[in-house]
Amino acid sequence: MAIPGSNSLGDKKFEAKISDKVHKASMTKEQRTYLRNKSLLEKVWPVFRFLILFGLCFVILYPLIFMISCAFRLQTDMNDPTVMWIPRHLTLSVIKETAEAMNFGETLKNTLLLNIGCSLVQVVTCAITGYGFARFNFKGKNILFAIVILMILVPQQIILIPQYTQFRYFMGTNINLINSPLTMYLPALMANGIRAGLMILIFRQFFKGLPKELEDAAYLDGCAPFRTFVQIMVPNAKSSFLIVFLFSVVWYWNDYYVSTSFFTENKTIALMLKNLDTTLNTTLFNSATAQVSVREKIVWMEAGCLISITPILVLYSCLQKQFVEGIERSGLTG
Repeated sequence: MAIPGSNSLGDKKFEAKISDKVHKASMTKEQRTYLRNKSLLEKVWPVFRFLILFGLCFVILYPLIFMISCAFRLQTDMNDPTVMWIPRHLTLSVIKETAEAMNFGETLKNTLLLNIGCSLVQVVTCAITGYGFARFNFKGKNILFAIVILMILVPQQIILIPQYTQFRYFMGTNINLINSPLTMYLPALMANGIRAGLMILIFRQFFKGLPKELEDAAYLDGCAPFRTFVQIMVPNAKSSFLIVFLFSVVWYWNDYYVSTSFFTENKTIALMLKNLDTTLNTTLFNSATAQVSVREKIVWMEAGCLISITPILVLYSCLQKQFVEGIERSGLTG
């Protein structure tokens, strides 16, 4: 039984093949070479893309998987050549001992007070600064923006000694702010915290991309510049605020260089992790100079790393969708 339309469909396919052959026959040599190279590229590119993604996943995920595997095994498994990825003695004791050695509850509270507090303050001050550079013209604007760029280019170590002197003898007096949270809050309040230059640049670029008509309409309704910024510009810049806040949290969370200069005690997770080797010797082996095999001690070191990054991973997991959308809207990916 003939299928309706089957002959017409076959005729159309046959005509398409004939037309394609006629079209190729009428092409020049350069055009045929271009099509052949394009077809070859379309076949090779998926394989090449897979190799790139596989390599990136290996580089990024291998240390993470190794860290998780070590954090849940006994130190005796490190000397067992048959143990590769799956621990022979699965345990939570290493995590518990490391958390106790790091005094994780108190350390986490101190870190959150510094981290979240400084991040919120820095987001606000950098947003105001970036908005000023984006929308207002004033004397010295180019010079000040050049200083912002220098904040991105110049390493923090260059200004650390003058900063220490300033906080040690605050405002030329004998007031000592070392070991005080103000050493972290004051730079954030002045839009000069960790990586503040990059955050100002992000806000400047985002505010420059918003329509000028929004502000003009607000001015016509009687809004002052600051009220316009708070009620009109800030709601339209939620994605940028989220991006900068997450960046700020991560940078403050991972910072130990600046914190080491201003704090002589282990008050943050980054500082505690930096000195974890000595802390483990003192708390677990009752001697700061205890000679313990690095291969055995690595289980506690990896457990400390896992404990340290877990809050950030949880935060990113909760805000992943908004973060990716914010990156796309802000144009940071090009």
